[in-house]
Amino acid sequence: MAEVKVYTHEGFKALQDELDYLVSVKVEENKKDISTARAFGDLSENSEYDEAKAEQGKIHARIAELKELIANAKVVDESEIDRSRISVGSIVTLFNKERNKEFTYHIVGSYETDPTQGKISDSSPIGAALLGAKEGEEVVVEGARVQHLTVLSVKRASEE
Repeated sequence: MAEVKVYTHEGFKALQDELDYLVSVKVEENKKDISTARAFGDLSENSEYDEAKAEQGKIHARIAELKELIANAKVVDESEIDRSRISVGSIVTLFNKERNKEFTYHIVGSYETDPTQGKISDSSPIGAALLGAKEGEEVVVEGARVQHLTVLSVKRASEE
């Protein structure tokens, strides 16, 4: 049985959008590429044909992967969430005592992470330690170095 992964609504929609794009656009473009390459003649020495067929394999593998992810996804139901506690979909502002600095993170499912955008996984050391915490609480993150984080604010992405 495949593992259930938790997604925000926007993360789940991104999976659906990517699947739709691959099926409706990329597959058709690839078919044309294969047809064009086939017209060049001898397939045994046709690098364009080999590249197009390899791309076809990648596209279909990604389609299968996306279908699997979507079939086993659990989307966070905003109406069932205690908005005062940190969970997937929360945007949290923290104060790191060791660094004497504030940070803001968006807690997302593991397939939605994007550190450059401040999106960290609920299964990362910091994300996992924060789950369930409330504003004003101190959270200790164990790892290569211990971090003491004070939760300054908790809000939902839908409140932005």
